[in-house]
Amino acid sequence: MALFVQKFGGTSVGSLERIEAVAELVVKTRQQGHQVVVVLSAMSGETNRLIGMARQLDTRPNSRELDVLLTTGEQVSVALLAMAIIKRGHSAISLLADQVGIQTSNHFGKAQIECIHTERLKQELEHNRIAIIAGFQGRDNEGNITTLGRGGTDTTAVELAAALKADECQIFTDVDGVYTTDPRIDSNARRLAYVTCAEMLALASLGAKVLHLRSVEAAGRHKVPLRVLSSFFPDAGTLITYEENSRLQSTVSGIAASRDEVQISVLSSTQSTPKLRLIEALCTEHNIEIDMITQTQQHSEKIGYAFTVHSNDHLQVIEILQSNLGYIRAHHVESNMGVAKVSAVGLGIKSNCGVTEQFFSALAQEGIKTLMNASSEIKVSVVVEEKYLELAVRTLHATFFSESTE
Repeated sequence: MALFVQKFGGTSVGSLERIEAVAELVVKTRQQGHQVVVVLSAMSGETNRLIGMARQLDTRPNSRELDVLLTTGEQVSVALLAMAIIKRGHSAISLLADQVGIQTSNHFGKAQIECIHTERLKQELEHNRIAIIAGFQGRDNEGNITTLGRGGTDTTAVELAAALKADECQIFTDVDGVYTTDPRIDSNARRLAYVTCAEMLALASLGAKVLHLRSVEAAGRHKVPLRVLSSFFPDAGTLITYEENSRLQSTVSGIAASRDEVQISVLSSTQSTPKLRLIEALCTEHNIEIDMITQTQQHSEKIGYAFTVHSNDHLQVIEILQSNLGYIRAHHVESNMGVAKVSAVGLGIKSNCGVTEQFFSALAQEGIKTLMNASSEIKVSVVVEEKYLELAVRTLHATFFSESTE
């Protein structure tokens, strides 16, 4: 008998019909003799609906109260799934994060799981109940309700799997695995049977939305066996592996893209350059992640830095930096929302010096200008104008995944 933690996202539980289908999947696993812990997101569209209501009252709602509001979405979905499973003759119980003992930091909207007290969950499993847990949420040490931010339900599932020493954490979503690129952009994308944790971590950080970055980081930290499957047509999916020699390594394993980028430019005069360490410190203080960074000189009288942040953070970044121009020794801050990031990822990049040349040559042949670039042993990334994103993805996918490279 194995223990599986199964996570279902908003699309998978987006209607009563979908909840019934998820109940069938969970019951099937239970009938095979396994113990099951289920982690759910809110029904598709519910979190956005709640955010919209809050912003009708206040364009910048109080962060603590927003978390109280948003966690109601998961409470609905876990209760409905428990009802559907009980109706099928199996014992099930829905539990909120504080009932499970998920303790987090007090960064509202971006809390991190600090520990999970598993006593209650183990008791439920010993009584042969299917435990259905509200994802995306927790409690801080003062008893406040918190949310985990983007991808929080994936993170909840992985952390629970680690705490319970589960045999596998299964992420059920609306796609049937990890692909060489987004199939909605390039129909020639191919599903990967395996991908290493290092590659998945890079893909997630660069825009691949199958798994959220924090959940992959948690899986890697705890060495949790992780599998991505479709809740609509479940099969073997894609296994995230920790053995780099578990398959024949391709030079490039995937092409990732992200539209959720904003380029921030911090400019000064020729007499001084903005202090990068101060910019980074201000962003860190407000729990904002900076991605690609480069020094710039747009005109002889304007030098400084350009960097990218997630689009959800850019207004806050602009406000923070504009209020601290003197402190960071800058003259002007501006943003460019019309950009996107495109990347190639693969363990084989570090041993193949020709990848970077192929990457930039392919883009140049299509007349795609790169605004920023960065590389490491496992990735090559560029920022381009957003209008070129899909062309760049298809061009790079054809370059590294043509029929002749199979």
